[in-house]
Amino acid sequence: MKVLKVAAIIIVSLVVLILAAGIYVKTALPDTGAPRDLTIERTPQRITRGKYLANNVAVCMDCHSTRNWQLYSGPLQAGNFGGGGEAFNKDKGFPGNFYARNITPFALSSWTDGEILRAVTTGVSKDGHALFPIMGYPRYGQMDEEDVFSIIAYIRTLQPVENPVPPSKADFPVNFLINTMPQKANLRPRPAHSNAVAYGQYIVNVAGCVECHSQSDKGKVIAGTEFGGGMEFRQPGGVLRSPNITFDKTGISSWTKEQFVKRFKAYTDTSYKPAELKPTDLNTPMPWTMYGGMETNDLEAVYDYLKSVKPLSHQVERSGK
Repeated sequence: MKVLKVAAIIIVSLVVLILAAGIYVKTALPDTGAPRDLTIERTPQRITRGKYLANNVAVCMDCHSTRNWQLYSGPLQAGNFGGGGEAFNKDKGFPGNFYARNITPFALSSWTDGEILRAVTTGVSKDGHALFPIMGYPRYGQMDEEDVFSIIAYIRTLQPVENPVPPSKADFPVNFLINTMPQKANLRPRPAHSNAVAYGQYIVNVAGCVECHSQSDKGKVIAGTEFGGGMEFRQPGGVLRSPNITFDKTGISSWTKEQFVKRFKAYTDTSYKPAELKPTDLNTPMPWTMYGGMETNDLEAVYDYLKSVKPLSHQVERSGK
């Protein structure tokens, strides 16, 4: 009987601890601090820089708009620029149903610049709830503060798009764990262009290359697979896997810098016309037309950085069922 009593006490204690932990996570987290009290001046320089970053490097508009998946690489459709609604759901392997928010003034007019800054760099929304890190706040929180200010200044100038977006909902236990994901920003200065590898690393972080060109589990990069490719994108016609972009023979070791840049710039050539696809054709999620607008010296720096990372021997079978 004593053994049973001790066991019962232990079980009750564990249940109490688990409940207490759950209540703490749900009520006390996330905690990245209050939004800063600031007003970002919308100078022409900031708006120009922000437009470039939002459309061609961080590619914010890739997720926060509507892409035409009937065309190769899903170029943006007219009429919902910044209006949100892109779904990242269980059909695509995510632990719940998440939707890109409307980031035009239709949805953000009541937000302060400090609240937008906190959401973008720490993952905490205006009302204090946690954002799932399909939104790249872990990497945006490592950007140069002025670059983030420029993006905010730019999105403030977008035309309002009246597109209400359904709320995101995480499955159990992620609906608890999501509150532990936001983190305080660690903003850092942008390296000088002259330091090609460091500058390239900065651009790669902003562009989120590692997020797609790695293997993942439940939307999180598996450590040790960075840049080695293999992330799966489920589509009606099967599965497409991202390529290895390390400088291994199974990756891009045979590419010259000129070939690398040309691969991107081909999609901004005036003669380029995206191919029309059937519903069962596999399509790349890579937003070539957006990244193709990246400045040549930025693309060259990306190449220099990728050449510096550890080569991974990983032969990726690009497609399958």
